Amino acid sequence: MKSYTYSSLSTDQIEALTRRPKMDFTSVFKQVQPILDDVQNNGDAAIRRYTKKFDGVDPDPLTINTEEITVTLPPQIKEALDRALSNIFKFHREQFSANLKVQTMKGVVCSRIVKPIERVGLYIPGGTAPLPSTTMMLGVPAFVAGCKTIVLATPPDNSGNIPESVLYIAKKIGATKVVKAGGAQAIAGMAFGTETIPKVDKLFGPGNQYVTAAKMILQNSEAMVSIDMPAGPSEVLIIADETADPEFIAADLLSQAEHGSDSQVVLVVTEKANLDAILTAVSNQLESLPRKDFASGALKNSFAIVVDSTQTAMSFSNTYAPEHLIINTKDADKLANTVENAGSVFIGQWTPESMGDYASGTNHTLPTYGYARMYSGVSLQSFQKFITMQKISKAGLKNLGPTVETLAEIEGLEAHKRAVSLRLEKLKNKG
Repeated sequence: MKSYTYSSLSTDQIEALTRRPKMDFTSVFKQVQPILDDVQNNGDAAIRRYTKKFDGVDPDPLTINTEEITVTLPPQIKEALDRALSNIFKFHREQFSANLKVQTMKGVVCSRIVKPIERVGLYIPGGTAPLPSTTMMLGVPAFVAGCKTIVLATPPDNSGNIPESVLYIAKKIGATKVVKAGGAQAIAGMAFGTETIPKVDKLFGPGNQYVTAAKMILQNSEAMVSIDMPAGPSEVLIIADETADPEFIAADLLSQAEHGSDSQVVLVVTEKANLDAILTAVSNQLESLPRKDFASGALKNSFAIVVDSTQTAMSFSNTYAPEHLIINTKDADKLANTVENAGSVFIGQWTPESMGDYASGTNHTLPTYGYARMYSGVSLQSFQKFITMQKISKAGLKNLGPTVETLAEIEGLEAHKRAVSLRLEKLKNKG
């Protein structure tokens, strides 16, 4: 990791550190668009062809009905999944928004009702590692929200199978179908619908640049589908002072770095913190990691920065807007109150990011690439839509009608005005 001293950096240099490596979506879009077109036109056959080409597997059948799933897991794994599911269910159930009903003035009642998005597609990355955790993070809020159709897509292994842990969760959350495919072809299958894959209204889930590009293209296409958020490689920013255990900090940095070589880990330490001890611990722990090559690649893209105070550290973090923010300082609780931009925050020395990744209850599908400035992580509301209603009585029309007539006249919209005026005239004539 490269190291910098905050006080010696210019404003431009600090701003440059907050920018992520540029993603070349122009060339990726050109590669992805033909795949989307092919799936739209040829359905299942196209998806199987691309899965054979990119993953070396021809999934047959392409989809699994959840009622056909039978899974036998070791007791320890089943217990771990059930405990995590319980916490995630508990946290997301508490996020229900109540229906609103407000009388804005006499005779004018406005309301808002909450409805689930009917059909959702959940993308679960595969490839380098199975991700039952992402299956839980997307599946639980979809189930709690009451989505009628839940389609889950994930790349199969070399034998054309889906990990049993993923299938177990799919059954728990009431998935309608499990699609044995990944990449842009799976995203397209859910967006357009095929012979065996139901069309969805909204797409969720992280993925590589091809998956992200497919989601971005499709949300502006005739597929008529929305997406959870744009996303880039995973990332973490850690704020640490002299009270932080170097071994803890190193482990937290590496837990994010092992996701992939394009991940970014950022360490912001105060002047009294022992940066050398932390970097030594990183080197030592790195050697024993099974995914050492991925983590090493991520560390090359990452950096540490020394600041004069935890307040300066937080200022830098809010500008960076990390996906994950770990605050490991003596004033962690106080500092957490000054967070402006972050996907999810982990407070204190006993709160590693891994807890949120798996089982504490919060959602780990979060905005990356600086999008935490304007996007939230996935929540129950991500799977809901909000419909407003209004009902106006005769008295309400008399009270508010003249205001609407005036505003419509200002805008030159005579038909808008007339819709009110005709009613007011009729009420007047009726006496």
